[in-house]
Amino acid sequence: MTNEYDVVIVGAGAAGAAIAASLLRRRRSLRLAIVDPADRHYYQPGWTLVGRGVFRPESTVRPMEAVIPKGAEWVHAVATAFEPDRNTVLLGNGRKLTYRALVMAPGLKLDWDAIPGLVDALGRNGVTSNYRFDLAPYTWRLVQSLERGKAIFTQPPMPIKCAGAPQKAMYLSCDHWLRTGRLGAIDVSFCNAGGVLFGVSAYVPALMAYIERYGINLQLQSRLISIDGVRKEATFEVTQAGSPPKSITRSFEMLHVCPPQVSPDIVRESPLADAAGWLEADPATLRHPRFANVFSAGDACATANAKTAAAARKQAPIVAENVLSTLDGKEPRALYDGYGSCPLTVERGRIVLAEFGYGGKLLPTFPKWLIDGSHPSRLAWLMKERILPPVYWHGMLKGREWLVRPKEFAHAGSF
Repeated sequence: MTNEYDVVIVGAGAAGAAIAASLLRRRRSLRLAIVDPADRHYYQPGWTLVGRGVFRPESTVRPMEAVIPKGAEWVHAVATAFEPDRNTVLLGNGRKLTYRALVMAPGLKLDWDAIPGLVDALGRNGVTSNYRFDLAPYTWRLVQSLERGKAIFTQPPMPIKCAGAPQKAMYLSCDHWLRTGRLGAIDVSFCNAGGVLFGVSAYVPALMAYIERYGINLQLQSRLISIDGVRKEATFEVTQAGSPPKSITRSFEMLHVCPPQVSPDIVRESPLADAAGWLEADPATLRHPRFANVFSAGDACATANAKTAAAARKQAPIVAENVLSTLDGKEPRALYDGYGSCPLTVERGRIVLAEFGYGGKLLPTFPKWLIDGSHPSRLAWLMKERILPPVYWHGMLKGREWLVRPKEFAHAGSF
C-alpha cells in the first residue's frame, strides 16, 4: 500500500467523485486517492422529490464503492488534519498521505445542534427535514396525513446547499394539499431568515405568484432559534427595520426545517480556511491563493456561487484541467463562471429553472423558446424527474462532461 500519490481528493460526494472521474478520463496513469469514511453515496437533489412521494428513497443512494472510478484508490478513513507546507494529509487511522496536488471537496456540515430542541424533535411530533435521507419519507407521510392546522417551513441564514430547497418542499406540499382540497384548512408560513424570497431577482416574480396562489404567509427576517417538539412550538427571532429583534413563538402541526450550515470542523481548523472558515479559493481557477497545488470544489468552497450539485458538475472538469496543468508545471487556464442551477419545484409537473453565475448573472443552458427559466416549465420538470438522475449517476460520476466540458481557456485572473 502506497502513501504517495499524484492527487489526493478529500471527499467522495458529488464534487469529489466527479473530479476523480474527470481526472482519470484525462490521464489514466495518475496515482489518485479519494479519502472518505462514508459507506454510501447519496443523490441529494432527489430528496425533494422523496418528500413529495415522487421518488423512492432507495433510488437516491448507492454503495460508495459503486461510485469510486476505476483507477482510483478509495481510502476508507477520516481526514483529520492538513499540512499543505508538507503536501500531507493526516488520517484518523494514523496513516499519512502525501500528494503532488490536493483537491478539497469535503462538503459542508449540517449544524442540527445549532437550534436547541431540533435534534430531539426530528422525525416525530410533526418535525421533519428533506435535508436528511431518513427524514424525507417522513415529510411525505406528514404531507399526506395533515388535514388542517399550521404548517411552517424554515430557511436559515446563508450560505446553505441548494438555496431553493426549503421552499421547494413548501411548494410541493401546498400543491398536494391544493389537489386534495385541503389547502384552505391549512395555514402555511415560510419563515426565511433572509431579506428576500430568492437571491436572484429574475426568478422572484414567478415564485411570488406561487406564494400568492397557495396563500403562503411569507415571513422574511425570521430565523428559527428553538423548538419544543412535545408542545409543537417553534420560536423565531424576527427582525424588523428600525426595531430590535424580538422572539415570537408559533405553534405548528407540521414543521419542515432547513438546518444552519457551516464548513466542516477539519476545514475551519486548517490552514486552508479563509477568515470565515471556508476553503479559500480563486473564484475563477478554484486554486488556493496561498498553496498553488491545492484546489477546492463543492459546498465547502468559499466562492460565491450557489452550493448545488449543478455547480459541482460544472466545477469538476475545470478543477481536473487545472490540476493537470499544475502537475505539468503550467498555470491553470480553465475558468469557472460561478454557474449553479436550482430547479425550483413550484408544483408537481412544473419547475422554475433558475440558472445563474457570479453576481446573479443569468446563465441559461437552453434557448428561451425551449425553457424560459423565469416561468414554470413542464420540460424542466421532466429533466428533474427523468433526465438528471441518470445524468448524475452515469454521466457526472463517470467523467462524462455533457454540456460542461471546458471549451475556452484563458490566463488565470482574466475572469
